[in-house]
Amino acid sequence: MKITGYRTLHTVHDWRRPVGDVNGYIASGVTNVPLVILETDEGVEGVGMGSHADLDRLFPALEGQDPRAVSTLYDAMIARVFKSSHGGATFGGVGAFDTALWDLKAKIAGEPLWRLLGAGDRFVPGYASGLDAALTDDQLAELYAAYADRGFTSAKLKGGRNLDADLRRFGIVGDLLSANTAAPALMLDVNESWNLKQAVRYISALEQHIDLTWIEEPLRRWDAVGHARLSAAIRASVATGENLTGLEQFRPLLDAGGADIVQAGAVWGITHFLRVAVTAHGRDLPVSPVGLTANHTVTAAAAAVPNHLSAEVQDFGAPFGLSLDQEFADGGIVLGDRPGAGIEVDEAAIRTACEADDWQQPAGPHVRSPRAGLRLVDNGTWAE
Repeated sequence: MKITGYRTLHTVHDWRRPVGDVNGYIASGVTNVPLVILETDEGVEGVGMGSHADLDRLFPALEGQDPRAVSTLYDAMIARVFKSSHGGATFGGVGAFDTALWDLKAKIAGEPLWRLLGAGDRFVPGYASGLDAALTDDQLAELYAAYADRGFTSAKLKGGRNLDADLRRFGIVGDLLSANTAAPALMLDVNESWNLKQAVRYISALEQHIDLTWIEEPLRRWDAVGHARLSAAIRASVATGENLTGLEQFRPLLDAGGADIVQAGAVWGITHFLRVAVTAHGRDLPVSPVGLTANHTVTAAAAAVPNHLSAEVQDFGAPFGLSLDQEFADGGIVLGDRPGAGIEVDEAAIRTACEADDWQQPAGPHVRSPRAGLRLVDNGTWAE
């Protein structure tokens, strides 16, 4: 079997609520979902989720190759763009092709991907994470009541701009999850919006009122020493790594002791997650994938690694035109038996009926505030 080509398409995910973080939000709740479909000379196709960045430059590393050689092909893609670097957006294209390759490999083997990767259990523990920065208190309660109904015992809120508001919102969510456990795990994600001393002051104040499980992305992703100093100054664990594009970017962070919980962005693909997990495991650190809504296939990899802690569950729905072989129950994700990654695509429906509202619009959460980390007094709003 040989890889002969690929095609792309876009669908959308309708979250049915505003979604965002401290950097901004998308009021419509409709976000763009790029898909990549790898073609072979035997008609078997692999579906990848992630990004369309630099696919044309990466594909020559795959063309004519046996798709089952996933690790070799992953490294070939990295080597293909070594002069300009595989970092940043290009790494998203690598991730999309990589997930399509793993889907192909599992389909050829006639097994669900979680089984092919070596998992013994189809259940993946998860935590609730609604990208909820723009929700009112009533909307927040409605959303996390749905998580509580499905057995979730832990939740991550977006915040970091207003201590009183964060405490109030943690109270709402904690009360809902208390139906399932006496002591819910509560986490805060501030999306790289602080400097070091802001982080120490804010978390120290927060910890006077709640037992915070982890603080996520408190500082800029490359600040290895800052993360280590923060971890030593607070009780909560420091969780970071989702925006690091390549295993080599984790080295200074881990060498400095800057991550207590090692995260990997699901959008960067399965092979990346597996390698990050092994690296973290070698240091006795847990790993957690972030953003499974953007790449469902990494859930199968989470089931297969020995140090998986919990996976981010952002929404119970599926992108338009996709059928995902999974369920949400008992505080996690239950993977199905469909061969491959468990994704079925209705291309005709997507091509004829779907209009995308792009996630990376100017007001969205992927645009960093020019005053992030530079505020003496924070009014807790996006407009600055």
